[in-house]
Amino acid sequence: MENVKQILQGVELDTRTVALLTGAACGVGALVVLVQKVHSHQEMKEKIQRARNRRADSLQRAEQAVLQYKKSFPVTDSALILTLSLSELTKKLQEGSLSPEDVLYTYMEKTLNVNKDLNCCTGILLESFDQLKTVSTNKEGLLYGVPVSIKENFAYKNHDSSCGVVINLEQPAQQDSVLVEVLKRQGAIPFVKTNLPQALLNYDCSNPIYGQTVNPHNLQKTSGGSSGGEGALIGGGGSVLGLGSDIGGSIRIPASFCGICGLKPTAGRLSLQGLIPIYRGQKSVLSSPGPMARDVDSLALCMQALLCDHMFSLDPTVPPLPFNMQIYQSTKPLRIGYLESDGYSHTSPSMARGIREVKALLEQAGHTLVPYAPLKISYALHELLIKGLLADEATTLLQKLEGSPLDPCLKAQVLPYYLPTWLKKTLSFLLKPLSPRASAILSALSGDYIQETIAAWRRCNIDVLLCPVIGPAYNFLFCGKLSSTTMLYNLLTFPAGVVPVSTVTAEDEEELRHYKGFFQDYWDKLFKQAVSGGEGLPVAVQCVALPWQDELCLRFMKEVEQLVKQSRK
Repeated sequence: MENVKQILQGVELDTRTVALLTGAACGVGALVVLVQKVHSHQEMKEKIQRARNRRADSLQRAEQAVLQYKKSFPVTDSALILTLSLSELTKKLQEGSLSPEDVLYTYMEKTLNVNKDLNCCTGILLESFDQLKTVSTNKEGLLYGVPVSIKENFAYKNHDSSCGVVINLEQPAQQDSVLVEVLKRQGAIPFVKTNLPQALLNYDCSNPIYGQTVNPHNLQKTSGGSSGGEGALIGGGGSVLGLGSDIGGSIRIPASFCGICGLKPTAGRLSLQGLIPIYRGQKSVLSSPGPMARDVDSLALCMQALLCDHMFSLDPTVPPLPFNMQIYQSTKPLRIGYLESDGYSHTSPSMARGIREVKALLEQAGHTLVPYAPLKISYALHELLIKGLLADEATTLLQKLEGSPLDPCLKAQVLPYYLPTWLKKTLSFLLKPLSPRASAILSALSGDYIQETIAAWRRCNIDVLLCPVIGPAYNFLFCGKLSSTTMLYNLLTFPAGVVPVSTVTAEDEEELRHYKGFFQDYWDKLFKQAVSGGEGLPVAVQCVALPWQDELCLRFMKEVEQLVKQSRK
């Protein structure tokens, strides 16, 4: 009996020992995880700080170079240079009445000043100063001596394309993107990279690395996104020509918000090689790089320069279609479809007024205007766009955000992505009678339209379409809460561009007070708050054409631009 007691005591002792050892192991494990998290957090902070230091250093060195140049060449007429359109600038550079040095240093100085107010630059490309020494070898180029700004996700050798996420920092590009190479071959000088929102898929312009970019017309408003740094810099006068990219309105929205022109070309018309996406393999809704500038002629000249044999040689996947100047310069009357609203998304009083005014001008000029309504807009948005863009239930996007603080502009947008599928489906079912839009979006997050649309255009016998673009510029932190149907034309692969036509009036603001929206739901109330306080901000319209008819789209944009200018006289 005594032996049995001793054995039991031994077992009890062993059990206690095992429990103690297990507890200690768990504690050590938890400590290791905690240490790893602290270390990872510290590493992330250091990475961000190094990126900010690189930016500050490039800005400082550029500022010193500008001061040195101004001492050596004090008679440069910077004010004149900044007023020249791209066409006028290229003419003076080609004939030699302006030097590439004068132009680059003038725009560099202006960019540095604009950036102080708008926080639109992620870094100066100091290699641009070295390029001045060899640029004369490309004097025959269509963009000879022109400083060009590029969105941060365009690869430029030895520079990051972070897309606003920490995980992409300190992975400098091994070579230039195809479009950057072509710009250089055409004599242009890429000189600055511009800001974008965290993870790109947002139409604000803020990230935890470089911060918030603000609107050149009102510092209390966003510049739009994702090409928001480009929109702000060009709208603020710091660049005469820039390259952005557009997967859901990312060129057109900042163009609208900042009062400039922007073109989303037909998907596949310009090379995507070296344009860094937030995730690869998504083929349902295609991204399009495109030009942004102060006027439509600048967009056309940029497209003419890019659509050259050099690009077709560097990227044989791009169809070798040179720019058709005959179509761009045509004066043939057009049959134009138009709509004030698509019946789903928000159109502010000022933007609806812009459509009505432009419609009247086009009719007076001899064009035929035909009412048009987009097909199955709710179906396209929920079943094709959201499910196409986020076919993996946003898993890849969320992985890219790991180890990075979540920017405030993105929080409301990505919160539903973190919910388990069963919960999204349950919430979708429960919300259906209360908020049909919320229900449909949650359902879409749990998992041929082009030909139908082309057939509808054929039935209406229209050449192009005049329609709203979102705006005026939003107040901060609303972009991630509100959807935009500008991405419809990414899904359709139609070329689409934006032209500023007016500004928000006091009467528009008064009418906004009575805005109800289509659904009179949470999003309609949010939209009203988003665009309030917009008096004086730019008002724009969107011009759309069928696939591969980019020149016709630009021609239509030019027509709108000219008629608006004439009406102001």
